Amino acid sequence: MTNRTRAATVFFSSPVNATTVFCPAKLNLFLAITERRADGFHNLVSVVVTLDWGDTLTVRPTAGGAEKLALTCDDPAVPVDGSNLVLKAARAFAAATGWTGAVDFTLTKRIPMGAGLGGGSSDGAGALRALNDLAGRPLASEALRTLAAGLGSDCPLFLDGGPLVMRGRGERLESWAALAPRFAGRRVLVFKPSFGVATPWAYARLAAGAPASYLPPAEAEARLAAWVESGAPLEALLFNNMEPPVFAKYPALPVLAAQLQADFGLAVRMSGSGSACYALLGDDAPVDAITAAIRRAWGGSAVVVAARLQTGNS
Repeated sequence: MTNRTRAATVFFSSPVNATTVFCPAKLNLFLAITERRADGFHNLVSVVVTLDWGDTLTVRPTAGGAEKLALTCDDPAVPVDGSNLVLKAARAFAAATGWTGAVDFTLTKRIPMGAGLGGGSSDGAGALRALNDLAGRPLASEALRTLAAGLGSDCPLFLDGGPLVMRGRGERLESWAALAPRFAGRRVLVFKPSFGVATPWAYARLAAGAPASYLPPAEAEARLAAWVESGAPLEALLFNNMEPPVFAKYPALPVLAAQLQADFGLAVRMSGSGSACYALLGDDAPVDAITAAIRRAWGGSAVVVAARLQTGNS
């Protein structure tokens, strides 16, 4: 019997074992889409951080039955069939390790869909971490990252936290742990309107404006290097070249951004392909007043969350 098989056997012979993992939201503080690749994906350079706010996923081994993998979620809008990245992650883990067990997943959803906050990817990465831990860690860190990359471009970043620089289509990660003090604990307000933005649509709109819509790779790298060397505040790093095509279709986003700049001096950016936006906050920022302004503009269904930037997977 191999070590891999022993780990799976121990895991499923102990139905009392269960684990709950935190699946954080992410923000793209710097996002430069640099070019479209021959395979249809896009290359990017992005500085990503995770937040101390997100979903939770409980993984509980079971005796099995008709369905060896079951997922429930407190948000009825979230699909709980095989299209969910939690179940895709479990199947990928099984294929990679020979695992043959049965589990119930319970997802408590806080990160809205279609927001550009990485909710689905974070949940998938959380499932991989939980299963690997419960199974006795048959996969080393690098193997787990490779498995996560197969699920989606954003998934690997949630295994390590941030700050990180993502390159390629998101699978190449560089730790910025040495720069963590410039990020750690910064307050941020995240807000999303009632509508979402489909990522494929946003990339297609960006591609339609090529080459002017892309930021050349050398320029993206030069901007990062300049920020690192300058010691400038985090606000000087913020950039997202997906904003123009998304803002053109969804004017509610730039209109509110301009209002918050005028009334509160906030620099508002969109995360990923949207529709969620965010603003870094000073310690004395009037969060209640800013929240009220957002809700007046976007209505009571808007999601507004005050959070802090995380460093690492804390």
